[in-house]
Parts: sequence; structure tokens; C-alpha cells
Amino acid sequence: MKINHIISILLTMFFFTTIAYGQTNKTATDYLSIPGPVVFEKISYNLSWSSHPNDVYYKQEYIAKGDVAEKFKTMVFFDVIAGETNVKDVVAAKVAELKKMKETNPVVNYEAFDNPKSGEYMLDFLLSENMPDGNLSIVERNVYRYRTFTDKSGKKGILLFAVSTRSYGKDIDNFFTSLKSNRKDLINAVAQFNIPAISIKK
Repeated sequence: MKINHIISILLTMFFFTTIAYGQTNKTATDYLSIPGPVVFEKISYNLSWSSHPNDVYYKQEYIAKGDVAEKFKTMVFFDVIAGETNVKDVVAAKVAELKKMKETNPVVNYEAFDNPKSGEYMLDFLLSENMPDGNLSIVERNVYRYRTFTDKSGKKGILLFAVSTRSYGKDIDNFFTSLKSNRKDLINAVAQFNIPAISIKK
């Protein structure tokens, strides 16, 4: 597959920035061979939804027991794009998108990190959704960790491991207060998470 086509898919699907509404499908398929449940910060997350809409793109969402996909409080997910591309360029495109969003939404904020030794990149960013009266209805924080991978069959690509946390309505003020004092905790946890080796199913 040509590089420009891969980049096009990345920009329109893999890295499109929006409030991430959780989804469910009763027979979610584990396309990435990830042993479940996924345990992050001592919480077990179960596969809730997966998608493989074309030859190179895979997405799997996990939510904690008792959480509701359509109104989750925290979610972890893995996105994969198979093929040769430059992770730095992909992250730069994501940052450019967030900059554009911030022009019309002051809640949007972000910070990018890179690890020259590992070649990994991270993004920490905020999104929001408003009610018709202009008040915030949802605030969502995402911490993304990007890395390249080669699975056991030799397939290469980019893997995104991400954690999304959100708050709704009257709880948003407390969410912001907590974020001010504990912001780096989630960044460090995502950075230190032992991402499982993936193997793309045929």
C-alpha cells in the first residue's frame, strides 16, 4: 500500500480527534491477540468493542466492569495501523489538528512528549462537548502513547495505546480540580504501562 494512502487513512480514522463515545458489540473480536482482561492501574478492563473496517486499520476498546460504554468514566483502547509510515509525522498531524480545534474551543489543551531512546511519543490532551446553552456537558482527557511495532509474523505498523477519562455535567468542576493536582499521575502510568505484544490475526 502506498505511503500517501496510509497517511490518508491515519488522518481520517486512526487519529481523528473527537469525543470518544464508547461502543459495544456483543461479539467483539480480538483482532490483535491481546490477552484479556487488560489490567491498568489495578483495574481490569474487558473488550467492549472492536472494529476492522479495512485491510490496515484495527481498533479495540476496553471498559471496566460496571461501567457503561455509552457513558464511560474511563476506557483503555488500542488502535493499530499496519504498514510502513513515520510515527513522528503522524503525531505532528495530530498536534496540528488539536491546535486547529483550540482556535474555537478554549477547553482544548494539549502537551506532547517524546522519548528519543525508545522512539515513542505521547500526547496528553483535553476535549469537551457543550450543551445547547453553552455549558459543558462532557470533558474528556486522553493520554496517547504511540510506538512502532513488528508482530511475530513480521507485520509492521504503528500502535496507539490510550487511556481516556471523562466527566459529565455537575462533576466537571471536580474533574478539573483533580486534574490540576494529579495531572502527571496518568501520564506516568501510561508511560510505564507494559504494552502487550500484539499479533494481528489474519
